[in-house]
Amino acid sequence: MPKTNLPTVSELLAVSSCEYAEGLSRQQFIDPVIRQLWSPMPRIAGPAFTVKCGVGDHLSLHAAIYRAKPGDVIVVQADPDFASAGGNVCAVAQKRGIVAMVIDGLVRDLGEIRDCKFPVYARGMMPKPAGKKQIYPFNQAIQCGGVTVHGGDYIIADEDGIAVIPKDRLNEVYALAKTRTEKDAEMNLIEWEAQHSKKIESKLKELGFSD
Repeated sequence: MPKTNLPTVSELLAVSSCEYAEGLSRQQFIDPVIRQLWSPMPRIAGPAFTVKCGVGDHLSLHAAIYRAKPGDVIVVQADPDFASAGGNVCAVAQKRGIVAMVIDGLVRDLGEIRDCKFPVYARGMMPKPAGKKQIYPFNQAIQCGGVTVHGGDYIIADEDGIAVIPKDRLNEVYALAKTRTEKDAEMNLIEWEAQHSKKIESKLKELGFSD
């Protein structure tokens, strides 16, 4: 059976996280409390390299920057009370070709992270770092912002949010998102308003509403 070609990173980046909602449930979008920590931040896309950190610990993440492949997005289940990464860790990750980090937790050295323009999504900042005493297997299922993320799932993130696309649904979800993008691009605002108004009025009538 021939191998199905997956969309390229460039193709994935051409579609906003909003359009990926066409083929994904709400459960595949990470809690918006995990957000861009500087702006303007470019849209990012890539396979997830999943990391679990222990309570009060960040050794797994610090080890992950030497194990993730260029093009990966490191996705982290972290302790919510300590910084899991700082400026140097992010700079080394960037140097090694890692696309971004999505951390269900905190970071520090935001100025350094901003200056090197490394994309980081997290809950916020904390000056106090975690320790280095626990290690967990990589690329296992983790929880990040209420979403179960597996190693190899695809992450699409931009200013609107973070989508997690199951790796076995990438072609399907991308095709739906691309079709929606192309459809929207073909319609000007007047045309959009006309079809939107018609749709809304039809729905109101269906619900028995009258002014």
